[in-house]
Amino acid sequence: MAEHKYVSFFINQEFNLVSVSFRNELPKTFAIGEKMYAINKNAYMNGYNWDAFFNYYLSENYPDLMEDIEPDPEAGSYVAHYPLSPENKKKAQKFVEIITNLIEHEETIYEIVRHKGDEINWD
Repeated sequence: MAEHKYVSFFINQEFNLVSVSFRNELPKTFAIGEKMYAINKNAYMNGYNWDAFFNYYLSENYPDLMEDIEPDPEAGSYVAHYPLSPENKKKAQKFVEIITNLIEHEETIYEIVRHKGDEINWD
């Protein structure tokens, strides 16, 4: 699996966590966020609204990934933590793949925001 500089996962042994990190202020992800905002003015894409988007998307398409997830959004990034376990490591890896697929095929994001944006609990 190729990792992109905007998304990664890492293991924190000290806190017994596996985490997914998404950086939304890099040029590519920031531009996608601006297009999302142009489609829906509620979609001001800081880390909190990426949290809202990912919560919606995962709940609709990958509800198993929502189990044990602890989001920790900030203005310029989104991080989600899972308790460290082999199963949750696989979940984190899958979440990285999902984010990568969405960013690399951004029209999917725009379609969701166009057609389902009012169902998302934006920040």
